[in-house]
Formats: sequence, structure tokens, C-alpha cells
Amino acid sequence: MAGALGNPLDLSGSVVLVTGGTKGVGRGIAARFLQAGAAVVVSARNEPESPVAVERDHAAFVAADVRDPEQAAAIVAFAVERFGRLDVVVNNAGGSPRADAAHASPRFSESIVRLNLLAPLHVAQAANAVMQEQESGGSIINIASVSALRPSPGTAAYGAAKAGLLSLTTTLAVEWAPKVRVNAVTPGYIETEQAHLHYGDTDGVAAVADTIPLRRMGTPVDVGDACLYLASSLAGYVSGANLVVHGGGERPLFLSAANADATSVTGASPSPGDG
Repeated sequence: MAGALGNPLDLSGSVVLVTGGTKGVGRGIAARFLQAGAAVVVSARNEPESPVAVERDHAAFVAADVRDPEQAAAIVAFAVERFGRLDVVVNNAGGSPRADAAHASPRFSESIVRLNLLAPLHVAQAANAVMQEQESGGSIINIASVSALRPSPGTAAYGAAKAGLLSLTTTLAVEWAPKVRVNAVTPGYIETEQAHLHYGDTDGVAAVADTIPLRRMGTPVDVGDACLYLASSLAGYVSGANLVVHGGGERPLFLSAANADATSVTGASPSPGDG
């Protein structure tokens, strides 16, 4: 359905489901799809204080705990019943509080894996069943994390689950082709209304931003733009990919710790790990 009016980023006529779509990154993703003309459904465990809206366009809300397979299937059924089809699913629901891996309880770790790995699978399975029957197929986008690509101290189960989500993405892209494209977006440090819980006050946010090559933290809109691209016809030949949205990543710590005069190095010495 994307690009029906000639603009590949015009998703008028498309139906998009965003899990965890009522706040933070998920709300930004949902708003971006509303701006692109799509009909949007957002899910969360609790109804938001204010609706997800862009001007006069509002996202439909359905309450669900996507860790429960039946509730995950129900939000897909809600979207199809409400709008008659389902073109895009963004598996955004996830997260984790900090917990020392040495002392995290089994119940805690299992809950984190259910939310960040199994819940996206439950939603994707239900969505795929619908999309395989549609002539235009569909697109599934899994929101991962840079914690999947580097050590994740304090959130070990979360990082492991997100790494699993990246693996799941590549496998589903193979199994469900050619009708359904499956991709991942891996955000870096994103500034949301809850940024203070992770980075501290304004000075803390600024200090973190200064470590990023692009010298700013990402925004929910940045992640939404990446999702919009992957959902659009511009990404018609993109499946099984991981689009990393992290402003250039993190400066290697050894560059700050080393005392060599980098200006005098001409490249004759190999980098650590080079053969």
C-alpha cells in the first residue's frame, strides 16, 4: 500500500501496528507513521494519559500485555477488524530495569526475555498469518538495542534478549519471504521523556551526547524515520537487515586511555587484533 500517491514515503491506505506505542520511542514511531498518512494502532498495558495524535489524526489504542501470546494475537486481530488489513508491525515494546547479573532472580530474567524476545515473536507470528494472505504481503520491524552489539552491564538479560531478537529477525526474513519482509532497527542513546532515569539531569544528558560522534543524542523521530524507510517501498529489496541508528556509535575507550602521540603514527603498526 505504501507510495499509493507516487511518494514512496506516503503510507496513505496502510495500516500500522506499534507495540509499546504510547510513550517514548514507540510514541515517536507511531506519530511518524501518522504523519505519513497511515492508520495506526498502538498497544500498551495501560491507556495513555493523552492520545497518540498528530493534528487531527489519532492512533487507535488497544490494551495488551504482549508477553501473553493470546493478548499478542488479539492486538493483531483488533487492527485487522478495525481497518481490514495489516501492512506494518513495529515490535517496539521492551526494556529492562537495572539488575546486577550476579543477583538477578530467575523470575526477573525470564520476564525480561519474555518481553524483549518472545513477545516480538508472538506478535510477529500473528501478523505473519495475516500478511501471508494479503496480495501486498507486509513488513515487520523489530526494535533492538545497541545492548545487543556490545556488553550490557547492569542489563545482561536485556542485552542477550535483544541479541536474540537480531538473530530472530534474520531467520524470519528467510522463512517468511517473499511475502513478508522482516528487519530490525537498533537505536543508540535516545532522549525521551524518561531520559533522566538513565542519564541524570540536563548536564548528564549533555555529557552523554558529547561522547557521540554526531554530538547529540537521538530522538524518537530519528527512530521513527528509520522505521518509515524500512516500511516503505524504498526498502522493497531490504529484508533481514539491521539498521543501526546511533549517531556514529561510541568512541573506543582505548583512544582516551592510550598515551601514544597519534599524530606521529603513519599506519605502519597494526591496530589491535590485526593479523
